[in-house]
Amino acid sequence: MKKKTINIAISGLNAIDSPGPGMAVARGLREAKSLDVRIIGLAYDTLEPMIYMHHLIDKTYQLPYPSAGTDAILSRIEYIHAQEDLDIIIPNFDAELYSFMKLEETLKKMGISMFLPTFEQFEERHKINLSKFGEKYDVTVPSNLGIYDTNEIPDETELTFPLVVKGKWYDAYIAYNKEQVKTYFNKISAKWGLPIILQEFIHGSEYNVTGLGDGKGNTIAAVPMRKQYITDKGKAWAGISIDEPELLELTHKFISATKWRGGFELELMKNQENKYYLLEINPRIPAWAYLSVGVGQNIPEALVKLALGEKVTPYSNYDVGKIFIRYSMDMIVDRKEFEKLSIDGEL
Repeated sequence: MKKKTINIAISGLNAIDSPGPGMAVARGLREAKSLDVRIIGLAYDTLEPMIYMHHLIDKTYQLPYPSAGTDAILSRIEYIHAQEDLDIIIPNFDAELYSFMKLEETLKKMGISMFLPTFEQFEERHKINLSKFGEKYDVTVPSNLGIYDTNEIPDETELTFPLVVKGKWYDAYIAYNKEQVKTYFNKISAKWGLPIILQEFIHGSEYNVTGLGDGKGNTIAAVPMRKQYITDKGKAWAGISIDEPELLELTHKFISATKWRGGFELELMKNQENKYYLLEINPRIPAWAYLSVGVGQNIPEALVKLALGEKVTPYSNYDVGKIFIRYSMDMIVDRKEFEKLSIDGEL
């Protein structure tokens, strides 16, 4: 019997030096043996490369930026739903999650499912709340300070350099003196707003875990990797799946304690004393998540099943020693496609 086609809308279609997760999600869905999918792209910019990757994206619609407000986003989703009869939406950008979380019940009544963190989960894992998170769940985190003005930057005698200057949503820079802190404060706040986080710099090796929680405290998927090549923006351009019981134990503890709902990424640093520090919790599938598909844990496929209310058997193992290597390539796109998207808002 032919499987029912599931219409899934995804965002994160950019593929720049700090790529969105859309590519990994789309590839995982295309390779999901239990699903027959039609993938609808949700784009914010006309030059997001995945718009023109027709082997991955069946049709693309432009969305208003999250700053336009939930009413504008809902109006656009209603139009797209009327054209595509959406079953599921998978938002893949941190900055858009809050809007979609607010719309979750409204979209559910329209017949559109999502599988997102709760508001409480989303808020307490924010970078500015990381110290409280570490205390609450007994997880080692770097010391950090959230500031809203350059006048709040402590004196150099109170700071330990280098330190990391982070934006609420994206971007992080290493500062070696107070003047650099001010420079990065202005640069990041102009782009992503406030607050800005000053975080203790941990010397060591970078590790990440991507996974999926069922919202009841159970781990559906968990794949740890060590970064092998890192861009100047701190993004993994290559990584290897590893057998690291301590990271898996930390991940199970995180999911069990928070009852995490949905995909996530844990960013960690292992210092010279082999101690892990949790640097960030990203509340969605990361851009490198195709590695999880490649090692036997198709997180996008499992997330869709959870969103549909189906029972999902947790993954119990994965292949160790598999490497992902990211690369860039040029696409040749007809100008007419670009013009059609720019004028009509869909392609």
